[in-house]
Amino acid sequence: MPKNHIGALLDIQFTEVGEDFMKATMPVDQRTHQPFGILHGGASVVLAESLGSMASFMCIDSEKYMAVGLEVNANHLRPVKSGLVTGVCKPLHLGSKTHVWEIKIYTDKGKMSCISRLTVAIIPKPQ
Repeated sequence: MPKNHIGALLDIQFTEVGEDFMKATMPVDQRTHQPFGILHGGASVVLAESLGSMASFMCIDSEKYMAVGLEVNANHLRPVKSGLVTGVCKPLHLGSKTHVWEIKIYTDKGKMSCISRLTVAIIPKPQ
């Protein structure tokens, strides 16, 4: 992965890939806090979209196609002040033109802090 992108700035680390899931972590610190000292919802969405986009990339012929975010939503369930959050991404739909992913984000105590759904468009690479 290139170094100059938002995932690198937030220190998102892909940690595990299984048959039907992918995991990544992100620290909860000054880079990811909102002004009240808790995890910014936008940072959670960056983690969710990073996971789903990478999962789609791994499912396509990357020589011919690109995976780009089309729609993302998130419900923030509990505040997180510090530590590490872990996103777990699983497919809901893997079509030829769209993928839909469910991403659950957990605190380092195992409590769900956010649930997100990401739709990814699979488009031809420009020639």
